[in-house]
Amino acid sequence: MALHFELVTPTKLVRTDDVYMVVVPGSEGEFGVLEGHAPVMSTITDGALKVYKTEGATPEEIRIQGGFAEVGDSGLTVLAEQVVD
Repeated sequence: MALHFELVTPTKLVRTDDVYMVVVPGSEGEFGVLEGHAPVMSTITDGALKVYKTEGATPEEIRIQGGFAEVGDSGLTVLAEQVVD
């Protein structure tokens, strides 16, 4: 099973992918999201999303600034104010 992950900014869809896990820099601390995670919505802080393509893989880090994360039936959607290159 895989987690459907989307990273969106106000101007574009940055990434859509099926991954193993994503660690999100939540405003109350980092939290990991796997397939089947309970529904939740959280604000996020400036930091790095850690995207694990497969179990045990080295994470890809995507630097973001602010926004919201929502886990629902369709997976994880991160609406970031900005993605930092």
